[in-house]
Amino acid sequence: MAEIQALSKAEAIKQQSRQLRGNLARDLGDIANPFDNAGYSLLKFHGIYQGYDRDSATELKQRGDSKHWQFMVRVRIPGGRLTAGQYFALDDLAERYANGTLRVTTRQSIQFHGIVKPGLKAAIAEINHALLTTLAACGDVVRTVTTVPAPIRDPVHRRLEEDARRLSTHLLPKTGAYHEIWVDGEKVAGGEEPADPLYGERYLPRKFKIGLAIPEDNTIDVLTNDLGIVALFEGPKGDERLSGYNFFLGGGHGMTHNKPETYPRMATPVAFIQPDDLLDAVAAVVRLHRDWGDRGNRRHARLKYVIAERGEDWARERLSDDLGKPLEPCRPMPSFQVPDHLGWHEQGDGNLYLGLPIASGRIADDGPARLRTALREIVAQFGCDPILMPSQDIILSEIRPEDRDAIETALRGHGVRLAEELLPVERWALACPALPSCGLALTEAERVQPEIVGAIAARLERWGLEQARISIRITGCPNGCARPYSGDVGIVGRVPGYYSLYVGGDFEGTRLNELIAERLDITGIAAALDPLFALWASSRVAGEGFGDFCHRIGIPALQQIIAGLRKRAA
Repeated sequence: MAEIQALSKAEAIKQQSRQLRGNLARDLGDIANPFDNAGYSLLKFHGIYQGYDRDSATELKQRGDSKHWQFMVRVRIPGGRLTAGQYFALDDLAERYANGTLRVTTRQSIQFHGIVKPGLKAAIAEINHALLTTLAACGDVVRTVTTVPAPIRDPVHRRLEEDARRLSTHLLPKTGAYHEIWVDGEKVAGGEEPADPLYGERYLPRKFKIGLAIPEDNTIDVLTNDLGIVALFEGPKGDERLSGYNFFLGGGHGMTHNKPETYPRMATPVAFIQPDDLLDAVAAVVRLHRDWGDRGNRRHARLKYVIAERGEDWARERLSDDLGKPLEPCRPMPSFQVPDHLGWHEQGDGNLYLGLPIASGRIADDGPARLRTALREIVAQFGCDPILMPSQDIILSEIRPEDRDAIETALRGHGVRLAEELLPVERWALACPALPSCGLALTEAERVQPEIVGAIAARLERWGLEQARISIRITGCPNGCARPYSGDVGIVGRVPGYYSLYVGGDFEGTRLNELIAERLDITGIAAALDPLFALWASSRVAGEGFGDFCHRIGIPALQQIIAGLRKRAA
């Protein structure tokens, strides 16, 4: 177990919280004031972030008025699977308590923005009534478990979906605080509740993310997780048998500008796990983070630093000791692929599923495009079960073939763009919410995504690359919520209006990209990429993606090209 020199303030708050209760119940009734700092920290464990409208903050301050305090509420939805009824409940909550929109996250969840304190408890109680929860959607615990979104009806996809649900349930905190505070549950009889059997009294040193994939489908970017689980199957198609799981440990995207001791990292192979040991082995990895993570410095508290500094062999030995059996290294497996789930596909049981693109994951009625209305009407009429995608898009599943034309007609009638109407660069773009709702944002992301992607698309077209598959990830700060450090191009907020540019990852999500330019405005981003696109068009090998091309040419050479371009422009 790691030696603790001094606990951070966050650790002390957790330890003194009485299993995540703190003074939340008391302070919830004070609707005129925000929660204090301790409450702010504990709210995250309940799936809530407290913030304020940053668009209006300066004007209000100048007038001497208080900020418009509001809350982001995130729902825990393992594998992104919702029933039609649950989707209706969430859509209704967006109208009654939030800002009239739902937002699909890169971890297959739904976020509500703009909830105010008087409606906070009622909103969460209604989420619970829909047989969903916000508990552990945020905070220093295992968060939403992601998996392959495709609802293909075969043994492989059925097992992935079942495992995601089992893991999510198994790893939920056991505290009764959630029901006490938000759902009016009964308090623990006889006084204090014991410490959580998995998380302990201080929970984890930092957040913990788990993803479950297969080599044939890495749409979730499995190696960006603290624990990336790759299921291995063998046997003929349609009759596959699970042989076990490769465990990859220590992924994570968060970093801080000008702090080289913080860095993104891809998870690396540690151990092969037998099918029946999945739950126990995952819990062992959680305990590894619990016991060895840095509780004195939150910037150094993710599992990725433990693995980077102590090594994969060390981690496998610790897990073997925990489980009481020797674990073998990861087994060989095929290379990752990233299939396109947008558009129409067969489920394998006679029904169809439709992948719908959603710009930045925002389900809204925005001008002529009435996506929220269209989804509500289609789910109601045709009984589709929605599935949230890690690409911030949505799948409508269980569609009868005879309903295909009617669904397309309804979508077009509401001005919704279908997948075939998008360029590849639009299909594969991600953006975090950033301003005005995120307190960490240094600059815009979601609201400038169309402008950034449009400018890049124009440069691609200039070189005849408009149909090339390329992934763009945009974040308003370096914390990496839209996974900017993997994929072909990462655009990371640096200061207001300016971004750092990263290239050289790969589309399949196995390699980090690298920094090639800083402090670029939106026009500068496209201008910096332009000579790289020109070089890619003229000298790429057959089938070579943009990130692979950049990696082959070498980051120093690309940095030189961009430096020369900026020098000529000065």
